[in-house]
Amino acid sequence: MQIIGLCRFSYPAHGGFQVEHDTIEERRAYLYHPTRLEERFRLFETTTLPCLREQTDEDFQLLIVIGDCLPKPAFDRLHDLTTGMKQVQIIARRPMRHRRVMKEILNAARHDPNMPCIQFRHDDDDAVSVDFVERLRIAADEGGALMRNHKTVAIDYNQGFLARFGPEGIHAAQVFQPLLGIGFAMYVRGGSDLTIMNFGHHRIGNYMPVISYPDAPMWVRTLNSFNDSPHARKSNTQLAPLTPEQEGEFIARFAIDQDAVRRVHSGG
Repeated sequence: MQIIGLCRFSYPAHGGFQVEHDTIEERRAYLYHPTRLEERFRLFETTTLPCLREQTDEDFQLLIVIGDCLPKPAFDRLHDLTTGMKQVQIIARRPMRHRRVMKEILNAARHDPNMPCIQFRHDDDDAVSVDFVERLRIAADEGGALMRNHKTVAIDYNQGFLARFGPEGIHAAQVFQPLLGIGFAMYVRGGSDLTIMNFGHHRIGNYMPVISYPDAPMWVRTLNSFNDSPHARKSNTQLAPLTPEQEGEFIARFAIDQDAVRRVHSGG
């Protein structure tokens, strides 16, 4: 089954953000501010890319959507960071309505629209477990009866970590948060043009069955200066430095190396 991931990288859409701006020019200025872009790149390099590079099932696509106005130094840096990742396709689009353009991109990526697929969305500052794609295929097998009887079915891994990354390393807390939108995917029946972007992740259970797996930590959500969600920017969750056991777990489950985090976030 085709598995397609969608990642916005500072795409200046009309809508789609909780941080609001009156004009596209204001949104571009915010998204492309050097301080913000530097933080996004450091998180992308140390959090997002390692886990996707190390997936135990390499048969998936990752569509990285950027604005056609992304400054060239940033485009070149993004291209360099993803060189050698056969799954990555960088797609540049002019500013458009957020959900409309993302739906168009997802549907255009389907090899055969008459065949089913699994879609996931992924933020540029988060991580999933290195067996995420493999487990999506297992979920499709286990949920076969549901998927035969429903046009769409959500798949949610609801255990993970909230974490802050910085020069001092990683501070984290293990949590259960259902339908967070990370470690989260959606089955789409063949012949349907629905996409994961048709639905808000927190409310997706209002529209389709949800298969939920609480058995293992499957994601890392970073808390940082430029989180779009105000709840993430102002989170009161108590974070603590990784224990030696957790440090090993971050490497084994997410391919996140705390020494690399310290180096990159120190500007090295």
